[in-house]
Amino acid sequence: MALSISAVVLLLVIVFILIKKSGLNAVHAIVCILLGFYLASSSIAPTITELTSNVAGMIGNLKF
Repeated sequence: MALSISAVVLLLVIVFILIKKSGLNAVHAIVCILLGFYLASSSIAPTITELTSNVAGMIGNLKF
């Protein structure tokens, strides 16, 4: 659960920055949000969840 909340916050910050700095239109952001909702209820959702968990695990294992 902590991973999904932090990912949501990170993506929210990225969208906010894109709206303010890169000229992302609010309509485009809404379309992206709707796409996320539709993907979450699709059959590909478990694959996306597994992929993000694996990427987060790989990033967590990096040693600097």
